Amino acid sequence: YQQYRQELSVIPGLTVTTYNESEACNYQYIIVEIDPAAAGIDRDLLVRVLHAENVLARRYFYPGCHQMEPYRSLFPHAGLLLTRTENLTQRVVSLPNGTAVDADAIQGICALIRLAATHGAAIRRALE
Repeated sequence: YQQYRQELSVIPGLTVTTYNESEACNYQYIIVEIDPAAAGIDRDLLVRVLHAENVLARRYFYPGCHQMEPYRSLFPHAGLLLTRTENLTQRVVSLPNGTAVDADAIQGICALIRLAATHGAAIRRALE
């Protein structure tokens, strides 16, 4: 968690979710929120790049619960009332973590994220 925070802190538009350091925590999830305008890449494109490099990142909090049954049918317009939730469902990603992910792997993942953020526009053009 600390290594991800340190290495990703230099990328504009990426924010690693913080934990309350005074509480016991196993740091199970490494959640990053991406501001595409500041980062130069959006969440879905970043996940696509990471998957292409065999990094098992995933969209986090996606879809929002209100988009799943039975809520989708019971409250089809809930998204209009949940603008923050709708925004977050498009901006958050969960990065690999756990005993199988060592410091070298985290360094490589962060280097790949930096590269993707730096060249986001060119990556998007190449994939279109």
